[in-house]
Amino acid sequence: MAYNIQYKRSVAKDLARLDKAAARQLLAKIEKELATRPGRFPALVGPFAGLRKMRMGDYRVIFTLLDKEVLVLRIGNRRDVYK
Repeated sequence: MAYNIQYKRSVAKDLARLDKAAARQLLAKIEKELATRPGRFPALVGPFAGLRKMRMGDYRVIFTLLDKEVLVLRIGNRRDVYK
């Protein structure tokens, strides 16, 4: 089952802060892996309960599942993305 990928408006700012090569790699991984099997990524706990994360090196993609959609909320370095 293919999921539709949606991005929150603020994700454009998150991507602009990254170098272009990392942003391209992250978008490619999002389109490939989140569109096919988003449920395989771990759920977050604590104040971020209900959200999930996808890791790629030092970067994290924070997203949530909504029926047949994946809503990407934040993209950033692991030290900043949870703030």
